Amino acid sequence: MPQPLRWLLMILPFALWGTAMAAMKPLLTGGSPWAIATLRLLPAGAVVLLAAVLLGRSLRIDPADWPWLLAFALVDGSLFQGLLTRGLGQTGAGLGSVLIDSQPLLVALLARSLFGEAINPVGWLGLLLGLLGILCLGLPGPVLRHWWLEGPASLDQSAWSHGELWMLGAAVAMAVGTVLCRYAARRSDPVAITGWHMVLGGLPLLLLAEAPALAGGGPWLPAWSPLQWGLMAYATLLGSALAYGLFFWFASSGDLTGFTALTFLTPVFAVLCGVAWLEERLLPLQWLGAALALSSVLLINRRQQLWQGHR
Repeated sequence: MPQPLRWLLMILPFALWGTAMAAMKPLLTGGSPWAIATLRLLPAGAVVLLAAVLLGRSLRIDPADWPWLLAFALVDGSLFQGLLTRGLGQTGAGLGSVLIDSQPLLVALLARSLFGEAINPVGWLGLLLGLLGILCLGLPGPVLRHWWLEGPASLDQSAWSHGELWMLGAAVAMAVGTVLCRYAARRSDPVAITGWHMVLGGLPLLLLAEAPALAGGGPWLPAWSPLQWGLMAYATLLGSALAYGLFFWFASSGDLTGFTALTFLTPVFAVLCGVAWLEERLLPLQWLGAALALSSVLLINRRQQLWQGHR
């Protein structure tokens, strides 16, 4: 695969995620978090499995990979998507997106412990710059200005709520799931593993979505407008099927720390979409955050060359 095309495909999932969360948030007014998570995960998994068949890949899972696949489906499928949609409607002041996009730090620690990936001081500097970048992109200026002096008191109720705790849990679940995908795809096709984990992970969410209906409530399918169903289709087909298919295909091999560092670009794409579609203007703090996020990705992916040159 030509290197420019490879880089484009590597960056694409994070660009799609940057807009998928914005598409999902308005849907919470007419649908439960469990229904939205189910509609995002189950159809997307079926699409990924269909794509695997069309690409001539085997859907068979090696018996030794099944325990890892089930753990992958539970953690990254059920747990991550459930926590994400549960927290999406309760996050304030961008802090939720900061927490969910901080998972490269957790992945780096896990990859270092489990796979022996070298991070070195340049890599750690890049991770810290990336975290600082998403803070500048996601948090309002007053919070950043007063945080050092006032600490948590500077985060009022609208900025810090239970939603951020759900988002923090989602970040941990995705980080662990990113590592689990390597174990699940040791003997099986990574595209098939991705599709099956989405289907299997969607089943517990379907049970949670149907619980009110089984208890005598109304139907679990939301009564959305055509526009809202279009947003759901975007989050399912592009923000899930395509994005997760590419993400876990790349994450199943290669430099896990360097690849997941591209997550720092997710809020950059979200902000740029607001500029392009909603005619929003970037504040100086957001320009700084975007520059820091881009610098962090460069440092992390070239950490070996830069560190060897320094020495």
